[in-house]
Amino acid sequence: MTLDRLETLDPDPEEVVTAELAVSDDVLVKAFALGPGAELSPHEHADSTNVFHVLRGTVTVIQGDEEEAVDAPGVVYHARGVVHGARNDTDEVAVFTASLCPLPGSG
Repeated sequence: MTLDRLETLDPDPEEVVTAELAVSDDVLVKAFALGPGAELSPHEHADSTNVFHVLRGTVTVIQGDEEEAVDAPGVVYHARGVVHGARNDTDEVAVFTASLCPLPGSG
């Protein structure tokens, strides 16, 4: 038995592959693998905090009008209502998780 929920994700160039790692009434943890040139479009969660954990590679994190390349291991906090996204500007696959709390609609 293993407690590790992280799946092996292998996206093609410009592809985003995702996997839900933990879902409960009040939290969602999702893995994102970005192939070279892939982008998770900027969006916001009005009622939830979102935290990225960069696990592998370099992710260009978009937050509002700012962008920053974050290398693994790295953690990025997105407050409620802040527009955020991610992009892979490298030639290697980049992997991060996003933790969303509370889960939208949970209360």
